[in-house]
Amino acid sequence: MTKILVIEDEEPMRANIVDMLEIDGMEVMSAKNGRVGVQLARDHLPDLIICDIMMPELDGYGVLAELRQSTATATIPFIFLTARADRSDVRQGMDLGADDYLTKPFTRAELLKAVSTRLAKQATVAQKIQARLDDLRGSIALALPHEMRTPLTSILGLSEFMIEECASMQPQDIRDKAQVINNSARRLHGLILNFLLYAELEIAARDPAYAHALLGDEECQARPVMADAAIRQAQRAQREADLHVELQDAVIRMAEPYVQKIADELISNAFKFSKSGTPVNVTGSLADQVYTLSIQDHGRGMTAQQIADMGAYLQFERKRHEQQGQGLGLIIARRLVELKGGKLRIESVYGQQTTVCITLPVSGT
Repeated sequence: MTKILVIEDEEPMRANIVDMLEIDGMEVMSAKNGRVGVQLARDHLPDLIICDIMMPELDGYGVLAELRQSTATATIPFIFLTARADRSDVRQGMDLGADDYLTKPFTRAELLKAVSTRLAKQATVAQKIQARLDDLRGSIALALPHEMRTPLTSILGLSEFMIEECASMQPQDIRDKAQVINNSARRLHGLILNFLLYAELEIAARDPAYAHALLGDEECQARPVMADAAIRQAQRAQREADLHVELQDAVIRMAEPYVQKIADELISNAFKFSKSGTPVNVTGSLADQVYTLSIQDHGRGMTAQQIADMGAYLQFERKRHEQQGQGLGLIIARRLVELKGGKLRIESVYGQQTTVCITLPVSGT
């Protein structure tokens, strides 16, 4: 059943709208002012909101502005009710993201037509999203087996060899092969986790309610999380001497595990695609309520076309370069940043260096 929220401070008008919609078979909630309406919208996520403009405490513009700031409510269709139809009023509402206007007084037919038109457009958008998600599932189904093959082949081959030859193997040989199996298993585990996270983030990019449920409203301190990630990746690459860190601190509007994931993926790439003995610079700065993290390496670099073509299943120059990895790390980092209102930018000189910069909003913005 279609769920509609009506926000109107005049009780007779509110009751009349509710009756007209309920007669047409819709589930209707109502709020007597903008503040109550905002809370009902956040709690119940209606399919459509009908809202008066002129209200005390929080007017219709304020209601729309607050709801558009949250990923959970940002795309809910919104119809303004107004006794005024000046062009400036309409423009202000449209600039905030309103979908339609109804000028008082209006007939039942006009109300139902406006509602049905908005819901039909929303249904069309939902169908397009579902089609994209179906394509995504198909892409993952094709890509996942190919990317799993290398570590799985190593695990199966060495484990079978050990089963057959265990009686004649020396302890150190057993340990060495067990270590290779363990490393391959860890890589396989990482691949699976990245594919699952990538799928979740692609859904979140098309479904604000899902994005809010996935990412939440948590915050974290930037410096300790990013510094730990930098040291961890340098140790993993056995290149502690190449790491240079200079990080300011700030409270970022993102949960710690996701900040850690972004830093891990970007810093890992910097080490992976540069040679030992060349510097990897990790810097973080706060300016104008935005935190900027910059990771620079002096490695193989990327062409402008490679940056433009960056996609989840594109491994740049796979035949020329033997580095392992399915190329999802950069895409995952970009999706996480964008879903929190930030940006990811790549600047590179082919064959010389690459700098990846991300910006994230900080607490209070």
